Amino acid sequence: MRRLIPLLLLAALPVWAQKGDLQPLPAVPPPPPGMEAFDEALEPQVTIVKRETETREEYRIKGKLYMVKVTPAVGPAYYLVDNHGDGQFIQADIAQPVVKPPMWIIHSW
Repeated sequence: MRRLIPLLLLAALPVWAQKGDLQPLPAVPPPPPGMEAFDEALEPQVTIVKRETETREEYRIKGKLYMVKVTPAVGPAYYLVDNHGDGQFIQADIAQPVVKPPMWIIHSW
């Protein structure tokens, strides 16, 4: 307990030191050339549908559904993605990288 109190005081020291010399943040710089016209239509629209058994997040661009994140009440979340734009959704493991362990033939006869 005696070791904990000095550690807490040392952790709080930078916070006390910063209270006296607060300065406002600088102004936001203008966007780079060519980026002035921001297209709102390219920003994804997310619709969240909550049910008792799952929560779905539907992602659309220009009104077209391209990805659905499904979070079941029990179990991990998974993604359904329309890769070709034809309305056929396949399950994609976006959250977890694909691990392919090396496989060698050690012995055969």
